[in-house]
Amino acid sequence: MGLDVTICPISVDEIDAILSLDRLCFGGLWSIDSYRRELTNDNSHFLGITVKSTFDPETPGLIGFGCFWAILDEAHITLLGIHPQYQRQGLGQMLLCALLDKARSIEMARATLEVRASNDGAIHLYEKYGFQTVGRRKKYYQDTGEDGVIMWRGGLLHPHFMHIAKNLV
Repeated sequence: MGLDVTICPISVDEIDAILSLDRLCFGGLWSIDSYRRELTNDNSHFLGITVKSTFDPETPGLIGFGCFWAILDEAHITLLGIHPQYQRQGLGQMLLCALLDKARSIEMARATLEVRASNDGAIHLYEKYGFQTVGRRKKYYQDTGEDGVIMWRGGLLHPHFMHIAKNLV
């Protein structure tokens, strides 16, 4: 791939890059105020994925991000997006694994998320990590009226979970 990949927490200082990625990945899902609020909320955990190319100095820095809310002992994954140019290279999988690892580090026992019913690639990724479909939110996505598939995964604190998860990457 020729890329140096880093996953780390991101802050409000990167709001312009986040908004740009939001437009590319989600069509402008959240407003600048929503991102500011989430980036400064103690219960919201944002991770970004950055790349540097050994071949292309014009490579954008932040090419993906994910977020979860810590609610009691559950990580509610609210966002996971990778720049379209960098999709299908395993970066979304790396970011999901990092989010789950972060959730474990703050003692989240399970994780949940909603995903567009038509997003087969994401559903397959989540299933690979042990998420199961537990329900459906009718017309959940306001932009298209598409249903949201509710997925859930327990056992994050099981001693073997991250060993298994990291071997999937």
